[in-house]
Amino acid sequence: MSLPPVECIYVTEECIRECKNGNPDFKAPNPVPVLRFLFELCWTMVRGELPFQKCKVALDAVEFLDKVSDEELGSNFADVVTQMAQDLTMTGEYRTRLIKLAKWLVESALVPLRLFQERCEEEFLWESEMIKIKATDLKSKEVRVNTRLLYQQTKFNLLREESEGYAKLVTLLCRGSGASTQNASTATVGIIKSLIGHFDLDPNRVFDIVLECFELQPDNSVFLDLIPIFPKSHASQILGFKFQYYQRMEVNRAVPFGLYQLTALLVKEDFIDLDSIYAHLLPKDDEAFEHYNSFSAKRLDEANKIGKINLAATGKDLMDDEKQGDVTIDLFAALDMESDAVMERAAELENNQTLGLLTGFLSVNDWLIERSLSSAYECVRQTHVRNLVLPPAAGSDSLLTSSSVHRSFIDVPKELFEMLSCAGPYLYRDTLLLQKICRVLRGYYLSTLELASCGDGSSNSESGLGGNRTPRLQLKEARLRIEEALGTCLLPSLQLIPANPAVGQEIWEVLNLLPYEVRYRLYGEWEKDDEQIPMVLAARQTAKLDTRRILKRLAKENLKQLGRMVAKLAHANPMTVLRTIVHQIEAYRDMITPVVDAFKYLTQV
Repeated sequence: MSLPPVECIYVTEECIRECKNGNPDFKAPNPVPVLRFLFELCWTMVRGELPFQKCKVALDAVEFLDKVSDEELGSNFADVVTQMAQDLTMTGEYRTRLIKLAKWLVESALVPLRLFQERCEEEFLWESEMIKIKATDLKSKEVRVNTRLLYQQTKFNLLREESEGYAKLVTLLCRGSGASTQNASTATVGIIKSLIGHFDLDPNRVFDIVLECFELQPDNSVFLDLIPIFPKSHASQILGFKFQYYQRMEVNRAVPFGLYQLTALLVKEDFIDLDSIYAHLLPKDDEAFEHYNSFSAKRLDEANKIGKINLAATGKDLMDDEKQGDVTIDLFAALDMESDAVMERAAELENNQTLGLLTGFLSVNDWLIERSLSSAYECVRQTHVRNLVLPPAAGSDSLLTSSSVHRSFIDVPKELFEMLSCAGPYLYRDTLLLQKICRVLRGYYLSTLELASCGDGSSNSESGLGGNRTPRLQLKEARLRIEEALGTCLLPSLQLIPANPAVGQEIWEVLNLLPYEVRYRLYGEWEKDDEQIPMVLAARQTAKLDTRRILKRLAKENLKQLGRMVAKLAHANPMTVLRTIVHQIEAYRDMITPVVDAFKYLTQV
C-alpha cells in the first residue's frame, strides 16, 4: 500500500533531480515557506525519491520567506516528523524509512534528541532507539511522575522542617531601615528571590513574613519596594486572614494597631483595594448602624432628663438639690457624660475593626489637606505680623505694602471643610487647632472680600484663581463654606469648651464678617442642631439648669460673684444662657437691673 499522494508545490521533480545530481549552482526561483517545504521534503525522503544525505543540499538550494535559525529549523523538523509518526495507515516500509530519517536527523545534528523525546510517542521513540526503556515502562513512569508532581500534597512538619531559609529571610528583613536607597531595595529584592529559589520557600509564607516585618517597621520604606514582587490579590487575602483570626471566640486579644496602620498604608500606596479588605472586617455596616442608633437614642433620653423635676421626690431630696446648686456650677457635666459613654462602650469599640482601620488611615496621614492648611496658616500669621510691624502713621510706601499683603489670596482646599464637617463638635478636644482654623478661615474670607471689592479681571491671575471662577462667585462659595464650618463644627465645639473666652473671641472674629441676617440664621440652626447630638444637648441642658439656679439667688449683694458665674456659662453656651435669662425676666421684671449689671462680664459672642 502506497502513501497517499501529496501535492508538492515547492519540492518539484526538477528540484529532486538537481539535488540528486548534487548541483551546487541550483537555486529555487522564489522564497518558500518553512513548514510547507519541510513537510514536502520529508514525505519525498520517506517515499524513497530522495536520499537522506541530499537533504542538506535541498536546504541550501532554497531561501525561506522568514529568516529562521538552526534551532527553529530543528524544531520545525521535529514537528513534521512527529506529525507523520502519528499516521496509523503508514505501511511498514515507509515507517521504517521514517524511523531511519529521524535517526539521521539526530546524527546529522539537524534536530536535537531532546526535541524528539519531548514530542514523539513512546512507541516511536522505542522503535527509533531514542529511549532505553520500553514504551509501556515509560508510560507507567510518566504516570507516577505526574501523580507525584501534580496530585501529591506536600505535608510540612514544622518541628522537623528545614528552617534555614526562613531564618535568613527574617534576619534580612529585620536589619533595620539603614540607607533605604534604590540600590539597597534592588539588592534586597534579589536576595529574597534567591532565598525563595534556593531553599524552595513557599512564596505566600514569605509574603506573610514580609508583611509582619513591615508591621513592626512601618517607617522602613524598603518594604514598599518588596511588596510589588508578590501578587496584588494575595495581600488582601493574607491581611483578611489576620483580621479573621482576631474575630474568633477563643482569641481574647484586640487587633494590634500596627496591623491597622499597615493595612491603611497599603491602601494609601494603592497596593490593595479598600473594598477587598473591607469585606473581612467586623462588624458589618447594618449591625454597626443599628447599635449606634440604639445607643444614641439612649444617650439623648439621658440628656433630655437633665433639669427635669422628679414628682416622686420627697421634700428633703428637693432641699438637697437646691443646696447643692447654691454656689457651684458644673462646667464639665457634658464631658463627664461623654467619658462615661466611651468607657461603657470601650470593649465594643476596641473590637470594632472598621473603626480601627479608620484610625490607621489617620495615623498614616491619608489626608490631602495637611500641607495646604499649614501653608495657609503661615500666610495668615505673616500677614498679621507685618500689620503689627507697620506704624499707624506710615507713608504711601507702607500703605502700598499693606495693600499688597492683604491682596495675597489665601486658598483653602475643600478637603478642610470636609474634615471640619466630619469632626463636628469633637474639635473641642484641641483648642489650639480650633483657634488656628478660625484664623485661617478669617484670612480666607477677608482675602475673598478684598478680591471681590477690587472687581477687576487682572487680579484673577495674580491671586491664583482659576479662569472659570470670578471674584463674586469665589466670594459666594467662600461664604457658604464659612457658614457650613460654623454651623457644623465651630459653634457646637464652643459649647463643649468650658469657660474659655479666648476661643469664643476667635469664633466671633469669623462670625462678625458675615451679615447679621446670616448670623441670626446660624444662631437659630445652632440651637436646633443641638437636639441631635447627645453630648451637645447635655451641655445645653446643664447650662440651662445652672443658669436657673444662679438667677434664683442673683441680687445686688452677690452680683459680682454670681455675675461671673453667669459669664462662665455664657462663654460656652451664649444662646442657652441668654434665652433662659430672657424667660426669667419675662416672669420676674425686678430682675432686669441685676441681670443687666451681670452682662458686663460677657464676651462679644
